Amino acid sequence: MRIHVRATAVVATLPLLLGVAACGGEEKANGTLPTPVPVTKATTVAPQKVVPPPVARLTKANFVPAMNTALASQKTWRTTAKMTAGGETLMTISGFQQAKPVAMSMEMSGIAFDGGKAKVIVVNGTAYLSIPGATPAGKYLKVDASDPDVGSLADSGDPTKTFKAFEKSLRNAKFVRSETIDGRKLDRYDLTVDTAATLGAQGKTMPKGAPKTLTYSVWMDSAKLIRRMSFDLQGVKMVMNMTDYNKPVTIKAPPASKVITR
Repeated sequence: MRIHVRATAVVATLPLLLGVAACGGEEKANGTLPTPVPVTKATTVAPQKVVPPPVARLTKANFVPAMNTALASQKTWRTTAKMTAGGETLMTISGFQQAKPVAMSMEMSGIAFDGGKAKVIVVNGTAYLSIPGATPAGKYLKVDASDPDVGSLADSGDPTKTFKAFEKSLRNAKFVRSETIDGRKLDRYDLTVDTAATLGAQGKTMPKGAPKTLTYSVWMDSAKLIRRMSFDLQGVKMVMNMTDYNKPVTIKAPPASKVITR
């Protein structure tokens, strides 16, 4: 009875053993088991960090060309600025400019205008000025845009005049650091310029006691467009922003009913 039970168990188990052997591979002709294939353990290679190339910073030699090249493709922009001294606001500026044809619409306010608001419109070579105390309220004085007084007033809100002066007055350009302003990453440069040469290029004379050199801080975007500029001259500080490049603007002369002549 015991032998029968054992034989029956072997017979019943045999198909299972054969099945396992079939899964593992057939026996060799000499009856030996096949040599097991070694399993190679996969190794994980850590990804190499990609080091970006160093950013090329502008220098005295290429700063002005890069700046002018970027500005040359801009048709319009908006300018806002504030001039202060001793913690008091002397003047604020806000306006739009067009490169070709040259046109400007600008508003200025502050103690320089007895607390009122001055307006300057330049279009088709003609300037229209509305200045508190100098023109009737709501009226514009029509003058030639080449008038020195008009040019001086308009230059206050035209940063491109200052940029052009850098061509002959720049003495050094130094990268300071990258900063985020109004959500935009900008590169700050400190520019050392010859004060007399800068003012002379704008048709202005050197103020008495002014330093021989002046430092401008400018903030550039990745396209080399100036987004902000500031300077401090004898306690008078100016911060100017340039935004809305190439956005449509409409600059028109005031209606004839509001124009007067001298």
